[in-house]
Order: sequence, then C-alpha cells, then structure tokens
Amino acid sequence: MEGAMAAFLAPSPNSVAMPSILRAVPALGIASSQAPMRLAPICLATTVATPKERSSYSAAVSAVSSLLVENQEQYDGDTAKRNLYGDPGKIFVGNLPTHLEKSDIRDFFQVFGSIRDVILIRDHNNPEKNAGYCFVFFEGSSPHSSAVKAREMDGAQFHGRPLRVKLDDGRWERARKEERNAWALGAEGKVARSDWHQEREHQSQIFREALTKKLISAVSVQSAFDRIEKPKRGDYSMLVTYYAKRGDKHSARAIFEKMRAARIPPNVHVYTSLVHAYAMANDMRGAVLCADDMSAEGIQPNEATYSVIISGFARSKNIKAAEYWFKKAQVDGLAANIVIYNNIIEAHCKVGNMEKALALWLEMQEQGMVSSLKIFNVLMDGYCRAGEEEKCLAIFSQIKIAGYEPTIVSYGCLINLYSKLGKMEKAVDVSKQMKAEGVLHNKKTYTMLMNGYVRVGDCAGAFATFESMYFEGIKPDVMVFNALVSAFSKNNEMPEAVQILQRMQREGHYPTTQTYTILIDGYARHGNIEMALETVQTMMKTGCQPSAATYNAILNGLVHEGQIDRAAAILEDMLKAGVSPNQRSYTILIEGYAKLGDIGTAFEYFKSIKKAGFIVDVFAYSSLLKACCKAGRMQTAFAVIQEMKAAGIESNTYIYNILLDGWAQRGDIWEAADLMQQMRRSGLTPDIHTYTSFVNACCKAGDMVRAVEAVEEMKRMSLEPNLQTYTTLIHGWSSAAYPEKALAAFEEMKRQGVKPDQAVYHCLVTSLLSRAAVARDTVIEGIISVTSEMVTLGYLVDSCTAEYWQSFLRSAEKIPGPLTEAVERTFHS
Repeated sequence: MEGAMAAFLAPSPNSVAMPSILRAVPALGIASSQAPMRLAPICLATTVATPKERSSYSAAVSAVSSLLVENQEQYDGDTAKRNLYGDPGKIFVGNLPTHLEKSDIRDFFQVFGSIRDVILIRDHNNPEKNAGYCFVFFEGSSPHSSAVKAREMDGAQFHGRPLRVKLDDGRWERARKEERNAWALGAEGKVARSDWHQEREHQSQIFREALTKKLISAVSVQSAFDRIEKPKRGDYSMLVTYYAKRGDKHSARAIFEKMRAARIPPNVHVYTSLVHAYAMANDMRGAVLCADDMSAEGIQPNEATYSVIISGFARSKNIKAAEYWFKKAQVDGLAANIVIYNNIIEAHCKVGNMEKALALWLEMQEQGMVSSLKIFNVLMDGYCRAGEEEKCLAIFSQIKIAGYEPTIVSYGCLINLYSKLGKMEKAVDVSKQMKAEGVLHNKKTYTMLMNGYVRVGDCAGAFATFESMYFEGIKPDVMVFNALVSAFSKNNEMPEAVQILQRMQREGHYPTTQTYTILIDGYARHGNIEMALETVQTMMKTGCQPSAATYNAILNGLVHEGQIDRAAAILEDMLKAGVSPNQRSYTILIEGYAKLGDIGTAFEYFKSIKKAGFIVDVFAYSSLLKACCKAGRMQTAFAVIQEMKAAGIESNTYIYNILLDGWAQRGDIWEAADLMQQMRRSGLTPDIHTYTSFVNACCKAGDMVRAVEAVEEMKRMSLEPNLQTYTTLIHGWSSAAYPEKALAAFEEMKRQGVKPDQAVYHCLVTSLLSRAAVARDTVIEGIISVTSEMVTLGYLVDSCTAEYWQSFLRSAEKIPGPLTEAVERTFHS
C-alpha cells in the first residue's frame, strides 16, 4: 500500500507535481480536510499520461480511494457533530493587535462569506483596546463553508502578527446537552432538579445575601460569587452592579468580559451597570465607549442608561456633555421621563445654573409629569449652593403643597443654607421645627450645624452641638471630630483643639492627614510656626504622611508673618519629605512677594508653575496681578491680563477688584471708573469689594462727593456697605480735614448694625483731635463719646499713639481739662 501511494504521488515527466496542486488548495476554495477527495480526479488526470502508466497506478488508485472514503466519513461525522451542537458559522480569532476595531476584522474576513456579527472582547483595564481575541459569525446559505475557508487563515500574517483561527467544535453545547440528558424525571412528569443545580442555587443565594450586607468586603463578595459553578446572567449582572456602585470599573469590566466568555450575551441592564461603573469612577470617556459598544451590538440604551451618563457628566460639571445626552434621549424618544429630567435638572443645579434648572422643572410639569420629592430636594440644594434664601424657602413650601412630607434631606438643605450664611439662629430654629415634625437629626445635619458655628467663630456652639450628638445616641466619626478641631483652631484655642484630638484617639478614631492639617493650619494662622512644624513631625511618627495642603498651611502662616525667605525654604522641606509642591504652593509664594512689592521674584515663581507642568489658572494670575498692583506697575498688570485672555481665561469680578485696588492706590479715579464700566459691559455685576475699591480711589483723589455717590449707588443695588466700606469713607473724610463728616459716617455705620473695630476708633479720634485746636466746640462732644466707647470695649492705645494724641491735646487745652481726661482714659496704665 505504501509503495503504491509513493508511486501514485511521484510526478511523471509529463505531469504537474502533486505539491503544486496542494498549494493551490486555498485559491480554489477547497478546505485542506477535503483536499484528498476533491483533488483525486485532478491528480489522476494530470499525473497519468499513458495507458501503461494507468495500469501501473491502478492498485494505487484503489488504495487511495478507500483511504479518501474513510477520511470523508470521519469528516462528515465531525461536521454532523459540529452542526448538531455548535454554531456552524462561528470561528475564534486570536492573537489580534489590541488597537483593532470590529470594522478591521470584518473587512478582513468578509472575503470568505457574509458576516452576521463580530464580538470583539474588550480589555477590562482599558475599554479603548481589545483583549486580543474575538468571535466571528458567518451567515448565508453555507455559513460553515465560509467558516472552513476562513480557518485556512490560521497562521497568516495580519497587522504584523500570525493569526490563530479555530472552528467552533460545539464543545460547550455538547457538554450542556449531556448534562441535561443526565436529568431524571420526577413525579407527575416534572423535571427533577439535580443535586448540581440545587447546589448552584444554594451558592447563588449565599452570594445574593452577601451583597445585602453593608460591612462585608469586596473580597468576600467575589469569593461568594466564585463558589457558584456556572453563574447565570442574573448573578453576573448583580456583581457588575456591585462593583459599579463602588466605582471599581476594572473589576466590573473583568466580570462583564467573563460573562461574555461564558457565552452569556449581555442585555441592556448589564451594559447599563457597566456604564455606571465607569461613570462612578469619573471615567466618562470609558462610559461613553461602553454605550457605543452597546448600540453597535444592537442593544438600545434605556432611560436608566441615559440617566447614568447624564448624572456622571453632572458630577464632573461638564454641563455641555450632559445637555448633549439629554437631547440625544429626546431624539430616541426617552426625554419625557421623570428620571432623565431629574438628572439633567440636578446637573444644572450642581453648576449653579438655577435659571435653566427651574425652566426644565416647569417644562417637566407642563408635560404632565408629577415632581418627586427628590427633585424638590435637588432644587433646594441648588439654591442653597447659590445662597438664595428666599427661593430655597419657596421650594420648601412647595413640598407640602405637592402632598409630600419634608424629610431629613429637605430640612438638611435649610440647615446647610443658614449655616453657610452664618445665620445660626435660623439654623437652630429649623432644627427645632424638624424635631417637632418627628424628623430626627443624623450625623450629616449635626456636622452642618457645627460647620456653621465654626464659620461664625462660635466654639461654644460647635461644642454644644457635638455633645448633643452623644445625647441623641449618634457616635461622631472622624469628619465630625475634624469639624470640632477646626472650630477651636480657627478661634486660636489650640489647647482645646489638641484635647479634642486626644479624645478622638481615645474613642478609637485614628487622626487623618486632614485632622493634622487643620491643627497645623491653626498654629500657622496664629503665628506659632514652631508648633506647626513640630506637629508635622508628630504626624509623620504616627504614620500619617503630610500632603501638599499640610505644607501649604505652613507657607500661609509664614507669608502672613512676613517671613517670605523662610517660606521659600519650606519648598525644599516638602521635597525631602517626598511631597511635591502643587500649584497652590507656588501661588502662596507669589502672593507673599506681592505683599512686598517684589514683582521680579513673583514672576520667577509664576514661571515655576509652568515649568512644573501645571496649568496656570485664574488664581495664579490673580496672585501675579496683586504683585503688579502692589508695586504700582499697572502697565505690567495690563500685560498679565492680555496673557490671561490669550490662555482662554476670562476676567471675573475678583480680577477686576484687584485692578481697581491698584488704581485706587494711585488715586486714579478716571481709570477706576472706566474699569467699572468694562465690568458691566462684560456682563459682571460689581460687588461690595468693587464699590469699596472705587470709594477708596475717590477718597485718595480727594473727590468725597463722588465717594458718597458711590456709597448711595451701592445701597440702590441692594448692597449694604460693610466695615471696610465705612472705614474707607471715614479715612477719606479724615484726610480731607472734615472730622465732622467722618463722625457722621461713624454714627451711620453703627445705625446700620456694622460694628466698628479698633482701627476705625483710632482713625476717627485722630481726625477729631487734629481739629480740636481750631474747632474745639464742634468736636469735643464727639471725642468724649468715642473715647468713652473705646474704654467700654477695651480698645486701649499703645504708647506711640498716646504720645501722638498728646501733641494734639496740648494744642487744644493749655490746662488739662475734660478733653484731656477723656482721651487719657484710653491710654495703657
């Protein structure tokens, strides 16, 4: 037989060699497994040239024919099994370059037949790349024939890599069929559940129970899932959702791809959970790519998918993208949905666009959708962020009108509003109203109250709120302790702040980097730099690594104390501790040199921000502008403004106020007035600081008439003059030698409820005493009244001021009288 075969395959002088024909197999569209049968006639026709040769090869032909029949029977049997159990048109394609997309693979394989689908497996670490393999499904009249032809590409070079191509052998379906055949029929003809299925359901139930436990770790949840043999789609979906809530996009993607590898096709719910995972991880690009894959596979996103994407862009404050997806939902006919409306309204509330949010809310009601309690709370929170008390209260009143009962979230918005505004009496009233309605405080509302007391510097109120938590049975966490430490630190009660830190440790809470940073900021803010540095060493000993914010607190303290050179040296300490300075670190130093008027060094640190690779923001530019204005370099300041515009950063009210301060120092009232006009043309509204700076420019120029007009304009704009405004006005009248006018401004200041500070009293008394010698009768009552208030408030003057005032007294009273007696009571004994 072997000899006959060798003779048959040996080429004759007049023949075409058999290997040449075999090499032509792919070109003829003949599978290599079918080549012996289909090429036999061709071989005989081309190799047998004479009758003599035919007779010599007759035995070989007979032997080859029997071999080909045997091979064909085996091939037909394999094909039958494949058609019975597997997908006849499915192939596996491996060793793909990771940058390829579905279209690249479809273009390559479509020459072998019509392609129904390409499932490209994505990399769970980077959804923009594939995992290196895919599945291709052929369709048409003979999908298996197309798949067999495509298998011949196994080993072919594709984008620089040898492809791995395999046919679907039906292994998975065959095993599944055998398992089903192993089932036994129970009573009444019902299919009895095998022990295997019962065990799988038991493990699945354990896994689902694990998901409901709040304190269980992700490792335990994953272990419970891994114990399920052949999880169902519901199990995969729940695990993807679990990781999505945690923002763990990598684990969610891994489970998603594992589900697809198990030949379980994802549905809209699983895809939406995957999109949610990327959105929670703040990877909106990945979320959008998942949504695109979803659509490419013919799965239509639902309202939950759009809501997840819109809320994700809302969290990242990308309102343009959120609006785009809202309009896309409208195109798909899903916009008239209360969930999608809730999310787009919340997006506008988070960026402070309350007019648009209110318009969408009204549009939603016009379409017949009933507002949920959540949307009322979202609107209240938006107005709370904007500090709009009346509108926030109006929405609160709408809650009961709509038939809802305010919840802890509703009352929390009001408490947060009043706490931020410093109106603690109203915040406490809301707290009492809440308790009267049967709504109990939680940890968050107590923290809001404490933060409110911290803002107004009321440590006693903050501590009383802290103790109330214990009385109500609510155990404070690290955030609550941090708020209390902040209260005492800001009020310069550092021993009490340290005691709170120690109490925190006794109750089993470990101080965080933020805790120590608050303490360090308290020391630095009040000039105790040595204790601040010592606290840094303490926190490092406890295993707490200082952050850039920690060192920035020290930098702030040193700049405030005027120790600029020492502040610059702190940057070296940061690097030694393994902490890289951030943009704020450089900005603080720029502000320090701005105070000194050292514009050259300020510009050097400004360049350092760019060298360090940070994007220069409006805060860095504002610090540089302060340096320019402090040095009187207004033309340089103008150049900085031009650079800002070139960088795409628009000037805001804060920037204009800095420039106004610069012109005010020079007393250039015309430039200051022109700058205010520019603000209005830019759509910006002057605030109290703007008007105060303009009043200062008028006072420096001696134009007190225009200064008074500016104050009156403030009032018409519903801006009440503050301490700084009145102080500027009193200084202006004093400099213009009108002490009587200064005294009148002082009295008006008190009538408006603005409490004068020691600097105002000093300025006013100096102004009045300067006129005492020439207008004793008109100022003596004012001097006696003002000095009496100073004594009552404990505002005593130092020896230098006392000596200066004595020179005025000697001119006004040759013999010490009531005027001298009244003034001398303010001197230190």
